[in-house]
Amino acid sequence: MAAPRGVIRALHRGTLTQNSGTDRIFSGIQPTGKVHLGNYFGAIQNWVRFQEEYSSVLYSIVDLHALTIPQEPAVLRQNILDTSATLLACGIKPEKCLLFQQSQVPEHAELSWILGCLTTMPRIQCFPQWKVKNASQNSQGTVGLFTYPVLQAADILLYKSTHVPVGEDQVLHLELARDIAQHFNKKYGNFFPVPKAILSTTKKVKSLRGPTAKMSKSDPQKLGTLNITDSPDEIVQKFRKAVTDFTSEITYDPDSRPGVSNMVAIHAAVTGLSVNEVVQQCAGLDTARYKGMVAEAVIQKFAPIRNEIKRLQEDKSHLEKVLEAGAERAKELAAPVYQEVRRIVGFQ
Repeated sequence: MAAPRGVIRALHRGTLTQNSGTDRIFSGIQPTGKVHLGNYFGAIQNWVRFQEEYSSVLYSIVDLHALTIPQEPAVLRQNILDTSATLLACGIKPEKCLLFQQSQVPEHAELSWILGCLTTMPRIQCFPQWKVKNASQNSQGTVGLFTYPVLQAADILLYKSTHVPVGEDQVLHLELARDIAQHFNKKYGNFFPVPKAILSTTKKVKSLRGPTAKMSKSDPQKLGTLNITDSPDEIVQKFRKAVTDFTSEITYDPDSRPGVSNMVAIHAAVTGLSVNEVVQQCAGLDTARYKGMVAEAVIQKFAPIRNEIKRLQEDKSHLEKVLEAGAERAKELAAPVYQEVRRIVGFQ
């Protein structure tokens, strides 16, 4: 469910001033499996840009959040390493940003408890994500699933972050972080910056099999999700099976032709062309030939990244060292903030 437009406008007023020395960007990614095109164009591509443009940028692999759904320990450990390999292969540079594993900084969970004691249950129950995920677990959702928006707020506030990149489906979560910061400041005095959104301008990548829904790791139709580590054969097969319509002409009209329009949008994203330029280039093609063209463009775009991911996955010790170094730097930022919170609330 998208956030109300009034909320989006209020959050969007906090546009970043480029290279401001007081701005700090925080964002996180769950290690829940392979990264798909929606993750790449909606988040990671922007992460790479932010690290070049701003001086204080933190990216966390939020493995505590991953526990809100059942996890096999060995699989989770591998997913953490695979996610770090993917981020590095996509262009994240630890020398230009802070990349770390959330659970290696215990202050996240500790601050979450304090913030949770300032948050009411009705405030959390309003989240549509809770209703959807709880229903998917047959109304047996865990306490962690219920309270993870508070942990998200702790992730952000622990570093006194000023800006958070979000898509529309995460705006309500950032609004909670803002509310908690304001509540804390009102109760204890001005301490936390009230974080503002950097709203993604990237259109959502839709499922290849259900082009009215966004591409998702949880899509039961596996052919609908295009992972950046898919082999060329897998990419070709998924585009061959992609849902279109009975009109062969290539046009961009998301309302009446969502399938073809989704492919045009993907084609534009991987080539850097505009939607209009793609449509002009493909004049005269039918949808069958066009599917092959888009598949080839996707293969070419992600071949270097896929090869680099494989290389990094073979160097487990390097990945572990990157995450350990990032955690040490994160602790240096988090510890004094959390110690001050302890003092403020009366623990010491």
